[in-house]
Amino acid sequence: MLQLKHAVSISRLGHSVLLLLGLASITSIPGAAYAACPGTPTTHNATTQTVARFINKSGLKLLTFAGYSAAGYEDPQTMLKQASLRLNATSPSQTLVNIGATAEGIGAVYELAKSRGFQTIGIVSSLARDQAVPLSSCVDHVFFINDSSWGGRVANTNQLSATSQAIVDNSSAIFGIGGGEIARDEILAARRLGKQVSWIPADLNHQIAIEKARKQGKAKPTDFRGAAGQAF
Repeated sequence: MLQLKHAVSISRLGHSVLLLLGLASITSIPGAAYAACPGTPTTHNATTQTVARFINKSGLKLLTFAGYSAAGYEDPQTMLKQASLRLNATSPSQTLVNIGATAEGIGAVYELAKSRGFQTIGIVSSLARDQAVPLSSCVDHVFFINDSSWGGRVANTNQLSATSQAIVDNSSAIFGIGGGEIARDEILAARRLGKQVSWIPADLNHQIAIEKARKQGKAKPTDFRGAAGQAF
């Protein structure tokens, strides 16, 4: 627990620095400020080694954004501003941006990254391919990792799923904004490996969470911090 508190204190310090670096260039980020990206992504059936070879060939470091996807954000504008600050402090000539290949939730950062001139990739479970989940039009390359889950820890173990392992193995840094169980597990694993990790709290979308609980016959939720927020 001490390590987690230390990690959060570091992320808060980093956030203050990012604010100083990026404040001048962010006045507002309208919800649809960025034009849709042209074309469709190049897809790859991949392993963590496949991703590693691609990154090594690019000569770039991988920055991963972790957070909510289908759960959405209660305040997506603030999420985008936080992401913009991080991108402003990062060089497009030295960095690849990775998220989860789809446009939902944190996937909106793909458009933001492309507008800043970043190359983008998506590391995602093969379930996204098998279930024909729509991909962001702003991701350049999508790597489908053979996985029977969407990510996070394998049930009843401390081992990461193949997808999350590929993300953690290949990321030089992970920047989390809120997030559920998968984001939590990836951030903690990256932290244990000594990767550069920052995390900022953010609520998931309240209405989506309430409706999901209703459909599952569960009590109306009152805590919207997400699993990452509950852990950190």
